[in-house]
Amino acid sequence: MIHNKKVLAIIPARGGSKGVPRKNVRELAGKPLIAWTIEAGKKSTYIDELIVSSEDAEIIGVAEQYGAHVPFVRPKHLAADGTPGLDPVFHALTELPDYDYVVLLQPTSPLRLTEDIDRCIEQVLNSGVPAAVSVTEPEKSPYWMYTLQENRLMKPLIAQEEVPVRRQDLPPVYALNGAVYVAEVEWLWKSKSFVTEETSAFIMPKSRSYDIDTEDDFLLCEWMINKENVLAN
Repeated sequence: MIHNKKVLAIIPARGGSKGVPRKNVRELAGKPLIAWTIEAGKKSTYIDELIVSSEDAEIIGVAEQYGAHVPFVRPKHLAADGTPGLDPVFHALTELPDYDYVVLLQPTSPLRLTEDIDRCIEQVLNSGVPAAVSVTEPEKSPYWMYTLQENRLMKPLIAQEEVPVRRQDLPPVYALNGAVYVAEVEWLWKSKSFVTEETSAFIMPKSRSYDIDTEDDFLLCEWMINKENVLAN
């Protein structure tokens, strides 16, 4: 709870992942992938209840083993490949309606820390905005990106009189990293999106912003976790 407001955290985890099959329960540096997010969320100062939304029996079992609450089984039609990302969130808010704020924590961001979650929540409450989402500086700037026309002729993605040669001369830009989404529940029902012109950016370092979507992502995150463990010891 923060400022006498109740906070619900939702970890959505379906069983039908394609890029990395069964990734939510696949072992990453000694524990299931979803366990990293559960453990970070459970340490939060402000989250009143942390739940996992899933249709998959194995994921539910692992989630409960690591201390997450699973108050319902997600309907299978809300776990299909084409299901809009917010539908499971709205389903959970319908099942558990008595919360003022909702936090979405995707299990594919295992490097995010509890402090990232809590600072993002604080940013919403202390700045008076209805929502905040985590972002990071992308590796490649869109100011150096192009679309291809006929015959592969290159057209700048962003029109500019002169393309800067040095990265430090480029305008700073940020991309969603998928790690933390926070919003007022009533506002989210109205806006139907975490990201609008009213949403503020919670900036995270690239080192904690990796989102697992491929086998390479999985191997990279495992390497980074093992490297941190070696340095810590």
